[in-house]
Amino acid sequence: MRKSGKKLAVAGFAALSLIVAACGGSSDSEETAEPAACETTTPVKLQLQWVTQAQFAGYFAAQDQGFYAAQCLDVTIVEGGVDIVPQQQLADGAVDFALSWVPKALASREAGANITNIAQIFQRSGTLQVSFKDAGITSSADFAGKKIGNWGFGNEFEIFAALTKAGIDPATGVELVQQQFDMSGLLAGDIDAAEAMTYNEYAQVLEAINPDTGALYTPEDFNVVSYEEEGVGMLQDAIWANADKLASDAAYKDTAIKFVAASIQGWAFCRDNAEACRDIVVAKGSTLGASHQLWQMNEVSKLIWPAPMGAGMIDAAAWDRTVTLAQGTKNLEGSTVLTAAPTEGAYTNDIVTAAYAILDGLGVDYKGEAFAPITVTLNEGGN
Repeated sequence: MRKSGKKLAVAGFAALSLIVAACGGSSDSEETAEPAACETTTPVKLQLQWVTQAQFAGYFAAQDQGFYAAQCLDVTIVEGGVDIVPQQQLADGAVDFALSWVPKALASREAGANITNIAQIFQRSGTLQVSFKDAGITSSADFAGKKIGNWGFGNEFEIFAALTKAGIDPATGVELVQQQFDMSGLLAGDIDAAEAMTYNEYAQVLEAINPDTGALYTPEDFNVVSYEEEGVGMLQDAIWANADKLASDAAYKDTAIKFVAASIQGWAFCRDNAEACRDIVVAKGSTLGASHQLWQMNEVSKLIWPAPMGAGMIDAAAWDRTVTLAQGTKNLEGSTVLTAAPTEGAYTNDIVTAAYAILDGLGVDYKGEAFAPITVTLNEGGN
């Protein structure tokens, strides 16, 4: 999913390096970059998929540590919500860049949103289906006849893909339950298997008190079905850009390269400084507690690192798997996420490759081959 690009020696990149040098920068991703003495500063709006949390820590870190400022960018990070479709905000011109899962964005693109994936930040799927041990659900084949929770809003695509692979008709073989964005339905016994992200909802059940013991639940109390391990994981958080502007506006393309470079630098900082990024996210106003955010930071890093070809590189095989699943997975009405393969330009590695030239000059490790997760102790309620 990632390509080094270290040997590129293109004249355009050399010019870009001069621009970056003029703007200043940090020689170490683990140090705060000094704000640049820029002749001009480019305002940038980034649309998040959801509310402030460590799922987006790399962007908050790039803002907090001055990595964006060192590229002469003034970045505003816009929170998401249930009624906000990030890729549509991008297509409508409300923001400059947006974060979105690949199948959701491709569905919007098929509907007319001319957007393109310029950096695949999450290299692996973090979606799970979590159940109590006594439900006996250890694979998607065990979903048959069970109450299966899902959030909707495009978050259910992997569930339908797993059901399809297991030969289960989603319309008749299971009872699909609309799930809140928490684990209350599972804990109350209203759902047999609840949708969860490794970095968020799964932690919520481990932060809850087991009424039988008076202590927190443990991983041994649950079974977890990973869609990545089931072979139906789809590409998730990616940075999307306006395809029309990318093709016609040289200044926007230059901004995209700088933005991706500084964002990856932010993620590298968080990889190496999990607690510092936890503190940054908490200070930004997250409603989730400190131990929950540290768990989230650690789990999100597992979805990014290690990145043998480089963080953000779009791997053709993973892309093709996502597209194939999106074309072949039917929903309750028998429709598929995509009716045809995406047209040319749905993704490009040109931007992230150019960003690596900047990161090489800053000495930033954008592969993280030595990454090792930390051990996180959750507290009740995630506090």
